[in-house]
Amino acid sequence: MSKAGALGLASRVGGSIEKNAVLYAVEEYEKYHDYYGGGEEEERKAECTNMANIYYDLATGFYEFGWGESFHFAHRWKGESLRESMKRYEHFLALQLGLKPGQKVLDVGCGIGGPLREISRFSSASVTGLNNNEYQIARGMELNCIAGVDKTCNFVKADFMKMPFPDNTFDAVYAIEATCHAPDAHGCYKEIYRVLEPGQCFAAYEWCMTDVFDPNNREHKKVKEEIQIGDGLSDIRSTGEVIEALKQAGFEVMWEKNIAVDSPVPWYLPLDKSHFSLSSFHTTAIGRFFTGNMVKCLEFMGLAPKGSGRVQKLLERAADGLVEGGKKGIFTPMYFFLVRKPHSDNQ
Repeated sequence: MSKAGALGLASRVGGSIEKNAVLYAVEEYEKYHDYYGGGEEEERKAECTNMANIYYDLATGFYEFGWGESFHFAHRWKGESLRESMKRYEHFLALQLGLKPGQKVLDVGCGIGGPLREISRFSSASVTGLNNNEYQIARGMELNCIAGVDKTCNFVKADFMKMPFPDNTFDAVYAIEATCHAPDAHGCYKEIYRVLEPGQCFAAYEWCMTDVFDPNNREHKKVKEEIQIGDGLSDIRSTGEVIEALKQAGFEVMWEKNIAVDSPVPWYLPLDKSHFSLSSFHTTAIGRFFTGNMVKCLEFMGLAPKGSGRVQKLLERAADGLVEGGKKGIFTPMYFFLVRKPHSDNQ
């Protein structure tokens, strides 16, 4: 395979973690969930940021290998490719915010910046990506240069619970499947409220448990736990909790909806190993088998760090949990909301 394939994956596994420490990092991450899984919620939240950082160091290489530069799901029409749907999903966000040339926009939890680059090119706005993961920022800066958007797009390394920006800095803010990592939704949304100009909007796609989720149902709880451990989350909020946190932060809710319910093609289809697709080959049963054995070989030859196979298995576990959550209708990664900061800010 090309450098962009097998060797590209091998060189990126572990992110900024020293290659000889990847296995230890995987073990520590798994221990976190074993230890905190049944522990107190506040204890889990206290370790949330560190856990998410380790997770993305471990997982980013695999994400880029399987998904490209944008790490998110999308509402998808029949006959539409996965990549086409992801671009449209990003354009929809820009249109809902009414982005215009020259505006200053914040992408909260930007990953390696795939959506950031697409939205900037689509709207001609200047976009700042906020991320607390050193490796993802370094990779994003490299990709910005390759895409030729390094003059209009940049990255800031910081925690979105405490942003290093003055009040009323941005003309618009968005987040794509990122603020689910916040240990406190109200605190996160309050920070977004603070840095947003009065009268302007914040839009996001949020990971949530739906109204169908029953916390007393053993199967439902198991699915939720699988998603949490496989995706670096300490907890997953309900749609009601998200809206309440937004209102408490001071936002006016313009509209909100679980967009997944109207998707002609199930959002989880790319992860469903029972479904065969050439465009999503890596996630099919055959593709997983191929990728798993490739990673084993790379690890055996010393090209990929020890522990790479464990990371791949962790992500497969996440995929299975997401598919089950989608099929049961108890989880959505595309709870969309558009909210506005009032013109008169009395917060």
